[in-house]
Amino acid sequence: MSSITVRNIPEETHRALRVRAALAGRSTEAEVRAILESAARPDDRVKLGSLLAEIGQEAGGADLVIDRDQTPTEPMSFE
Repeated sequence: MSSITVRNIPEETHRALRVRAALAGRSTEAEVRAILESAARPDDRVKLGSLLAEIGQEAGGADLVIDRDQTPTEPMSFE
């Protein structure tokens, strides 16, 4: 997992983050992660797979149904 460092945050902003984190019952660091996650990956974002499926349907494509073989496979032998 990656990490970042944010410098020169105004004291008022840091204080507000601490208060917001306390109200949510988590650490300031966890609160910042939650804020970044919701900003970078909002719930209402368009997901590529869903968009491509929708485009295919609009183009007259058929529903994709994959029949998979349910037979268990034999484990590989390395001997």
